[in-house]
Amino acid sequence: MANQILLLTTFLAMTCALVIAFEPSPLQDFCVADTTSSVTRVNGLPCLDSKLAQADHFFFSGLHIPGNTSNPVGGKVTPVNVVQIPGLNTLGISLARIDYAQWGVIPPHTHPRATEILTVLEGSLYVGFVTSNPDNKLISKVLYKGDVFVFPVGLVHFQQNVGKGNAVSLSSLSSQNPGVNTIANAVFGANPSISDDILAKSFQVDKTVISSLQAKF
Repeated sequence: MANQILLLTTFLAMTCALVIAFEPSPLQDFCVADTTSSVTRVNGLPCLDSKLAQADHFFFSGLHIPGNTSNPVGGKVTPVNVVQIPGLNTLGISLARIDYAQWGVIPPHTHPRATEILTVLEGSLYVGFVTSNPDNKLISKVLYKGDVFVFPVGLVHFQQNVGKGNAVSLSSLSSQNPGVNTIANAVFGANPSISDDILAKSFQVDKTVISSLQAKF
């Protein structure tokens, strides 16, 4: 009997943990983000009065326009998340168009709040992600027009154009505000800067190398 009670208690604890780990289903049709509200944010943006909702709160135009890839990495992300479409608030989904110059890259980065599923619209891309410590296994593949690839939530991933011309992809993400942490920017462009002593020891290089990298970010 004691074992049965213990088993039941453990099951209930696990069930409660799973329930707490995920957002509950919405209790209303939608929650248009009210960016002017003074209400303290808990997780997301406050809701605009639903009576004030308009079509433009659920609309974005311009995803057909190529992004400007004239930058050091040769890649440009055009996001379509809750910032661009307030009606996405609480709905747990967003998009991004990504343009790549020849050999352009989207540098290694993470999305702390979303899994990403990428579809190649034009060109060829080399994509991949790295699993967590201690394995740090690189899982990668060359994709062609019409191919789809998934980047699991929170894992470091990247894309590179390996075709003969420009490339375009479209990503769907499982959050209205997926967030992005570009590894190089976060490590070498932190404000205030991470100590060069810490970075030199972490990357096992001379401090002059760290200083050079920090100057770029």
